Amino acid sequence: MYRLFLSICWLVFAPVAFADGDANRGEALTGTCVACHGTDGNSLVGSFPNIAGQNASYLYKQLVEIQSGERSAVLMTGILDGMSEQDLADLSAFYEAQPAATSAADPELAALGESIYRAGIARKSVAACTACHSPTGQGNGLASFPMLAGQWAEYTETQLRAFRSGERANDGDSQMMRLSAMDLSDQEIAAVASYLAGLRP
Repeated sequence: MYRLFLSICWLVFAPVAFADGDANRGEALTGTCVACHGTDGNSLVGSFPNIAGQNASYLYKQLVEIQSGERSAVLMTGILDGMSEQDLADLSAFYEAQPAATSAADPELAALGESIYRAGIARKSVAACTACHSPTGQGNGLASFPMLAGQWAEYTETQLRAFRSGERANDGDSQMMRLSAMDLSDQEIAAVASYLAGLRP
C-alpha cells in the first residue's frame, strides 16, 4: 500500500525537467532574493519561506511555475522575468547547498501535529505526510517533494490553507495536496505546521 501511495505521489508531482545547476553562478543571481529570503536563503520573518537546504528539483519547479504564472506568488511578480531555465537551475543549486536554519515547535500543538504528520487522519481520509515528505521532513529530491523540516510555521500554515481553498493549485492533476488539506481544520493545519517547524533539517 505504501509503495502504491508513493507511486501515486510520483505521478501527481511529476518533476519538471531539471537541468544541473551551478551553485557558484547561482550565488551571483541572488541579489533580488536577499530582501525576502536572506543572504543564505534563511528568511528573517515567517511570512517568507526558508529556502536554504531546499531540494533543488522542488525549488526549480516552483520557480518555473511562478515565472510562468502557474503558481501565484504576488510578491515575486516580475522578479524572475528575463531569467532563463538555466538561471533558475543555478539559483536552486545555490540555495540547496546552504545550511538550513532551525525553528521551534509550539509544545501545545506538536503532539497533534506529529500524529497527523506520521499517521494521517483515517476518519478524514488524510494520508500520512511522511509518505511523500519522509519521516524526517527532508522530502524527496528525486521526486521533487519539498523539505519541510524547520520551515516557518506561519509559512507552512499559509500554504496548507491555500491548498485547502484551492488558491494554490500547482500540485498536479490529481490534486494530492488540495485533497490532503481539504478537510483539515485550522487547528490541525496549525499543529502540523508547528510540528514541522520543530523538526531539524
